[in-house]
Amino acid sequence: MERSRIAVAGASGLIGSALVRSLTADGHEVVRLVRHEPRAKDEVHWDPEARRVDAAGLAGCDAVVNLAGAGVGSRRWTDAYKAKIRRSRVLGTSALAEAIASLDDPPRVFVNGSAIGFYGETGDRPVDESAPHGEGFLPELCVEWEGAAAPAQQAGVRTVFPRTGLVVSGKGGAWGRLFPLFKAGLGGRMGDGRQYWSFVSLHDEVAAIRHLIDTDGLSGPFNVTAPEPLTNREITAAMGRVLHRPTLFTVPAPVLRTVLGEMAGDVLGSARVRPNRLLESGFTFAFPDIEGAIRAAL
Repeated sequence: MERSRIAVAGASGLIGSALVRSLTADGHEVVRLVRHEPRAKDEVHWDPEARRVDAAGLAGCDAVVNLAGAGVGSRRWTDAYKAKIRRSRVLGTSALAEAIASLDDPPRVFVNGSAIGFYGETGDRPVDESAPHGEGFLPELCVEWEGAAAPAQQAGVRTVFPRTGLVVSGKGGAWGRLFPLFKAGLGGRMGDGRQYWSFVSLHDEVAAIRHLIDTDGLSGPFNVTAPEPLTNREITAAMGRVLHRPTLFTVPAPVLRTVLGEMAGDVLGSARVRPNRLLESGFTFAFPDIEGAIRAAL
């Protein structure tokens, strides 16, 4: 890929910061969308919940990547926090899509983050990008989130939705909270452990986003998960093997529901998601298995 100018919203997050490091290491110019007044030449102001973007700052960008949004697993899902999760994603996406559409020379691609929460509870049934959305807060959020990118699509900008799974990283996200527990010998399965977790290494997450940016002709949803999802029981055993720690503890489902509230459904629910379109597009995973993904995160 030739040197490009790429705007990134959510550049300070787990995935965004890793993406920025990867792009800059390869000599690309990265423009970071920030909520504060810009303090550097590589910063562009935006206010996602107010749907304001300095569109002039996006001029000359080859790609815009939107990874912004309040953390889904950051805190208990009160009604107020669920509203914040929705606003930060839907309004922010809408603002960026409208700003992109307003440009005389828009970017060639808009990569707008999404999540495998789109599918909801799948049980033992494997699903790919052809599956319909599920029911509940997360599926409905993902539908609205992706739909908010319509202005960019209507302006003829190639628009891609990486539906990300559980990112294996010690630096944040769900795994960022699991690693300390397992390292302390306090890790174990959650509920009955039969629920499928569709995981992806942070390295492969970033590589997949770059693949979606670089590969002309790719548009629409792409599941960004390792090829073979595993059950929570299998992942728990792998964590024990790699970290050389016992995994005797079990967190009963009622306890999770008490502690996490509605969010417990996301932990106890099963999402057996496969990245068929990503594989068909020629992408190769560096860490397709869970033990490799865990070791890469240490």
